[in-house]
Amino acid sequence: MRGENAMYIDGAWTAAAGQGVIEVVNPVEEAIIGHVPAGTAEDVDRAVRAARTALPAWSATPPAERAELLAALTGILTARKDELAATISAEQGSPLPFSQAVQLGFPLAVAGSYAELAATYSFEEKIGNSTVYQEPVGVVGAITPWNYPLHQVVAKVAPALAAGCTIVLKPSEETPLSVQGFAQAVHDAGIPAGVFNLVTGLGPVAGQALVEHPEVDMVSFTGSTKVGKQIAATAGAAVKRVALELGGKSANVILPSADLAKAVQRGVAMVMFNSGQSCFAWSRMLVHSSQYDEAVEMAAAAAATFDLAPLVSARQRDRVRGYIEKGVTEGARLVAGGLDSTHERGYYVSPTVFADVKPDMTIAQEEIFGPVLSIIRYEDEAEALQIANNTVYGLAGAVWASDEAEAVAFARQMDTGQVYINGGEFNPLAPFGGYKQSGVGRELGVHGLTEYLQTKSLQF
Repeated sequence: MRGENAMYIDGAWTAAAGQGVIEVVNPVEEAIIGHVPAGTAEDVDRAVRAARTALPAWSATPPAERAELLAALTGILTARKDELAATISAEQGSPLPFSQAVQLGFPLAVAGSYAELAATYSFEEKIGNSTVYQEPVGVVGAITPWNYPLHQVVAKVAPALAAGCTIVLKPSEETPLSVQGFAQAVHDAGIPAGVFNLVTGLGPVAGQALVEHPEVDMVSFTGSTKVGKQIAATAGAAVKRVALELGGKSANVILPSADLAKAVQRGVAMVMFNSGQSCFAWSRMLVHSSQYDEAVEMAAAAAATFDLAPLVSARQRDRVRGYIEKGVTEGARLVAGGLDSTHERGYYVSPTVFADVKPDMTIAQEEIFGPVLSIIRYEDEAEALQIANNTVYGLAGAVWASDEAEAVAFARQMDTGQVYINGGEFNPLAPFGGYKQSGVGRELGVHGLTEYLQTKSLQF
């Protein structure tokens, strides 16, 4: 049973407690393509209690068996990747090739990695006269965003299950249909009832109820820093563990010795990736004054080559347009894009580039979450480092130099959790997470697994 009157709780598609529904809108056509239940605190309570009941047996399940079930889940997701990709394209707006390669490619790689980790990770060790055990945290409440609907789900659910935790998931209300497909795959993989539960709903209702529930031992959240602070405060009152992957304002630092054309081209692409709806977007490009004018010209030309998908919603489109207006008002020079759109319908924003951006301007300090690049001038490396670190965020970034050692030396001084050197590729096994107000904890790989474990030592 799937649809507007169903949630996945305790191993079955069951009716929601209330009658409220959420419309799912296609960002290209601005048309309603489905409905899901607007979950209530009662729905969350049922799901959490199912997870609590399932916890003892699941946490006692040998890691090798958990690994087999995760492998089965990965196999089912792989077999259904075309269907899931089409659903994501419909609800989130990603072009189908992007959904197939990225929106499904990323989570499939991550799910497979945790199937392997569950089988190989050592959950106990000897230290002197002690045996140290890594045990599951317990019941996890997970809240995920809309920009990478399945990747963010898998990045939480897979390590939590590998660790022996049970989980209640509240996905974004903008992109719940693909997550329903994920829940069906969990069911078909044979993962026991209550181990994974899905409650759709609004953040202030279902999300808040999940964070506040006394039987939830840990909250894992990906989203805005504003909401992350609220979750941390609520969880802190109960001394409840949190993992927070929040906002970013990443600096792409192009040192004078770098291949300028390559660095600018890749930098623009990383801002336009997923129509700018990425927390790791390199939204600030830092260029030495001797190369600044050339870089601006290159960036404007590169931006003009992109034909972007729409943003996820009218609200997000209007938010991004507001930042573009703010950039113009504060004196930045618009060299590409802007408020005009060639589309009569859909939530589109043109690829936008600002030059003459000062480090303290709003568009250089706040996360826009859209296809907007700010190019900032610097005079020497000391100033470049100061500008790069001069935000409340510290999620990702990039450094370019002809000498790799020079780039690494600069990157080691950046206050950020992940840095790409000379265009390095994404690694699904490397830890992802931020410094400062970009979050707490790490996702992916073994570091993502340990977020869901707690330590016990026995002395002999």
